[in-house]
Amino acid sequence: MGAQINGSVVKAFEILRLFSAERPVVSSADVMAELAVNSVTAHRFLKTLEHVGALISVRRGQYRLSFLFADLADRLLDGRSLAGLLQPVLNALTARLGEGAMATLFRSDKVVCIARAVPDRPVLVDIRVGSELEAWCTAHGKLWLAHLPEKELDGYFKRVKPKAFTEATVVDERVLRLELEGIRQHGFARNRGEREDTLHAIAVPVFSGTGRMITGLSVFGAANRLTGPAGDKALVQLKKAADTLQNNFYASAAGA
Repeated sequence: MGAQINGSVVKAFEILRLFSAERPVVSSADVMAELAVNSVTAHRFLKTLEHVGALISVRRGQYRLSFLFADLADRLLDGRSLAGLLQPVLNALTARLGEGAMATLFRSDKVVCIARAVPDRPVLVDIRVGSELEAWCTAHGKLWLAHLPEKELDGYFKRVKPKAFTEATVVDERVLRLELEGIRQHGFARNRGEREDTLHAIAVPVFSGTGRMITGLSVFGAANRLTGPAGDKALVQLKKAADTLQNNFYASAAGA
């Protein structure tokens, strides 16, 4: 016998999904029209969601989301919580490709490693959970910069003055901005020896349902193992891993 689904809980989430950037306030009339319920039912659901702190009444019969959801998002996207979801994916990437794999968040103008996996052999760089890396010269960093809102990206370049770590490091803001535009268009970023001469990396973003970048995934290793066909293979596997994570993040919604 399959699991029994509580229809009231399903209906409550259908109401919550009515909210969007274009419609920050939802009324009883909206619920009636879009979910095909009567006025008594619409009112009861909205008042119940208000009672539990999910909604706030802005005027009679009209509601907005409360910041309860921001608090819940902070718990979900906390590095430790997110790392638990990411670690099996990184382990699988490393097992499949034989290279190091890493996931990051973006904090205080730097990328922070929140989970990693390494092969059973010496690696070129000792990146650990908690390691902070510069954004302008790493695959993860350029990925995060590429997905910042324009004003935040402008602020980054006002605060941070790129410096060269290797001969390959790009420090010119105009050139970096052009590269970031390419990253947005193509969906991945590369580090070609820009922080350590011998280290290359490929990174892809993982997005929320609203298009917000949640984390980045990468594989990293020696240049001769991450260029040409080997690099193409790594990129394919990274994109598959990102797709799997995005599906897993919303598995319950997809199955509804």
